[in-house]
Amino acid sequence: MTPHFTLAEFTASNTAIRLDIDNTPTEEALKNLQILAKGLENVRTKLDGNAIRISSGYRCIELNRSVRSKDGSYHVKGLAADFTCPGYGTVNDVMRTIANSGIEFDQLIYEFNSWIHIGFPEEGKKARRQIFAITKNGVEAYDY
Repeated sequence: MTPHFTLAEFTASNTAIRLDIDNTPTEEALKNLQILAKGLENVRTKLDGNAIRISSGYRCIELNRSVRSKDGSYHVKGLAADFTCPGYGTVNDVMRTIANSGIEFDQLIYEFNSWIHIGFPEEGKKARRQIFAITKNGVEAYDY
């Protein structure tokens, strides 16, 4: 898809394998995955070229429901990924760097002190640059 991101890493899912779910992207999702890959290339550049470890990318609706996420999730559209970047620093370090950058993301979410969710806007839509945290207590402001 791009020099540092493949379709395979965006669609890999142990849950899909375990539940025998076909996580093949739709044509629309494939187009959006290009947007996601390009956006993550910008993130990787901002993180000094360090490798990004994607833990969740595209999810078909069946897979998304099996992980108890909302049907409107950007993962279903192919526009979101959950990731870490240990070569750059802690999840909090990465979150702060992206939050303070000019990267045109739609949402940047610090999830459970463990990973970052980043979503990019659909083609032709404006990036909202929403930044927050999700904890055991619910949604909170993220102080960066």
